[in-house]
Amino acid sequence: MATLTDLVRDELATPVDPRVTAMAAAIAAQYAGSARAVLFYGSCLRERELDGLMLDFYLIVSDYGDAFPKRWMALANRLIPPNVFPFQAGGLIAKYAVLSEADFHRLNGSETRNVSVWARFAQPSRLVWAVDDTARDRAIAAVARAAPTLLAAAGRVEGEEMLGWWRRAFSLTYSVELRAERTSRAQSVVDAEPDRYLRFGAAAAAAIPVQAKSGGWARRRFEGKLLSIARLAKASLTYAGGIDYLAWKINRHAGTKIEIKPWQRRWPLVAALTLVPRLIRGGAIR
Repeated sequence: MATLTDLVRDELATPVDPRVTAMAAAIAAQYAGSARAVLFYGSCLRERELDGLMLDFYLIVSDYGDAFPKRWMALANRLIPPNVFPFQAGGLIAKYAVLSEADFHRLNGSETRNVSVWARFAQPSRLVWAVDDTARDRAIAAVARAAPTLLAAAGRVEGEEMLGWWRRAFSLTYSVELRAERTSRAQSVVDAEPDRYLRFGAAAAAAIPVQAKSGGWARRRFEGKLLSIARLAKASLTYAGGIDYLAWKINRHAGTKIEIKPWQRRWPLVAALTLVPRLIRGGAIR
C-alpha cells in the first residue's frame, strides 16, 4: 500500500489548467525573496470552466517580516493567520491566503484546535509553484499531516465505514467555522471523489499517532466562531473589497440578496461586525 506521503505527493503534482499555474507564478512574483510555494485548492479544482469563478490559493512564505514591507501587516498575519488578498491575472480572479512555512506545518497538525487549514488540506489540492525542491518537500510534508489530523479529531465510531468517517469528520469541521454553504456541502466533498477518500483514508488512518485524541468539538466551535469573526474583521482592513466579497460569497452559497451600501464600503470593519450577527440570526450563515 502506498504511504500517505506518496499519495499526497502524486496528488499535489496533478496537472492543472495552465492559467492556474501562470496565476500562481504571478502571485509568487509579488513576494520575490520570501515566496516558497503556492497551492491551489477548493471547489474550482473540479471545474473545467474557470471564467467568472473565484480561484483559491495559499501562498507559503519564509517569514512574514520578509513578505510584508509594513510591520503591522506582518503582525496581523502572525497573530490571526492568514492574511487574505484579492488577485487578478490572465482574465481570472482569485484570492490568496498567506502563511509562513512554520505556520503551514503547524496548522496542518493536531497541535492546533483551529480546523481551517487541516480541514481544507485533507481535501484535494495542487502544488502549482515552488521555489525549489526543499520548499516542495516541506509543502508535501505539511499537507500530509492534514488528513490524519482530521480523522483523529473526529474519532472513528465503532462499525463506521471509511466514507462515513470522512463525511462525519467534514461535517464537524464545517460546524466550527462561519459557513455560508448549505449543510449538504460537507457530504458532497466526499461524494465527489469517493475513490480518492477510500485510498487516502486507509493511509491516513495508519498515520494517526497512537497518542492522538478525538473530541473537544464544543470548544472548537466556540473558538472557531470567534476566530471566524476576527478574521472577517481583519479582512475588512487588509482585503481590498473584502466586504463586497463577503456579500458575494454569502449570496452565492445561501441564496440571499445582500447589497452592500456605500457607508459599509467606507467603514468595512463596522459593516463586517454588524452584518455577521444579523446573518447568523437569520440563518444565512451557520
